[in-house]
Amino acid sequence: RTRFIQEIFSRGINGDDRTAQKGERTVIRILQVVNDMHRAGLETMLMNYYRNIDRERVQFDFLTHRPEKSDYDDEIVSLGGKVYYAPRLYPQNYPAYFKYMKQFWAEHPEYKIVHSHIDSMSYLPLLTAKKAGVPVRIAHSHNTSIDKDFKYILKQLFRYGINSVANYHLACGSEAGRFLYRNDDFKVIPNAVDAEQFYFNADVRADKRKELGLTDQFVIGHVGRLSYQKNHRFLLKIFAEIVKKEQNAILLLAGTGEKEQELRALVEQLALNNQVVFLGNRSDVAELYQAMDVFVLPSHFEGIPVVGVEAQFADLPCVFSDKVPSEVAFSEKVCFLPLSDSPEAWANRIIACRGQGRSSDRNEIVNSHYDIKTAYKILQDYYLAF
Repeated sequence: RTRFIQEIFSRGINGDDRTAQKGERTVIRILQVVNDMHRAGLETMLMNYYRNIDRERVQFDFLTHRPEKSDYDDEIVSLGGKVYYAPRLYPQNYPAYFKYMKQFWAEHPEYKIVHSHIDSMSYLPLLTAKKAGVPVRIAHSHNTSIDKDFKYILKQLFRYGINSVANYHLACGSEAGRFLYRNDDFKVIPNAVDAEQFYFNADVRADKRKELGLTDQFVIGHVGRLSYQKNHRFLLKIFAEIVKKEQNAILLLAGTGEKEQELRALVEQLALNNQVVFLGNRSDVAELYQAMDVFVLPSHFEGIPVVGVEAQFADLPCVFSDKVPSEVAFSEKVCFLPLSDSPEAWANRIIACRGQGRSSDRNEIVNSHYDIKTAYKILQDYYLAF
């Protein structure tokens, strides 16, 4: 297996490159490469662009790496897109994956632009695209570090090879771009959202809090995959300190992930069962922001967190870790705290945010470059330039 990995890495670095051919197209189809299209930050951001882009000129199709349907698949089809299901990117699947992709490119010569969003793992689909002669191969960086899972060494290896298979580089932010490409040769595409969905609304807040059984509780909120990256263990320790000072505090956790059982066990250990609510995957995240009093994101690493953008549009006070790039902030209600600070220090800062008035005044936020109503054109023009 090691010899096989070394061989595909070598081929990617030494293979012949084919540069993009520019030309006018009435409608171009972009193959978006993702893990899946469930409701998560990257996937939601892609759908924001897809819904707003001029689909008479630019159409999205999606190559996923999961065998099952995802949350957004039906909507993709309704918008005129297609969804393909490739083998998962596990090392034991690589021979089957390369066989699948070789056949895929042979059957789909219509794709002249492939846009991959799976960070260092983009090396693999872009390598197959390069070998098939796809002229425009875009890598898109969405993070500033790599999860230390069983593929960690491979991901590091592929990160160092990404520039040999991608001939165009995008990133969600400056730090994310420099991390993946190890240079400044990339273009930033904002992690934009539909701002109007998130503007503060007192009536929605009252209705959602009533639905959740909340009255005068102090509600701390978090939206994100239950994974190492999001640092929920630290968040729970912070919340335990908050409860010592604010006994009516509630923590809302929206999302699912591989750490869920571990986190539920920690909640029980900390005797917080009645005050931590696991909400699972939600389609009403915009309303959940309205119900919250403070949004907390103590991540170990991030690119530009979409949830951080959404929370700001909801005029929520936000407390982010210092591992979240500061370029995400456009609201005066954002603060950054070091992960080296104690849970008690974090708790004190979060409690200090309580009671800040929230407004539906949009004068500040309508000018944010994270609003999809203006940001979509950045990506649309980028594609049309090829």
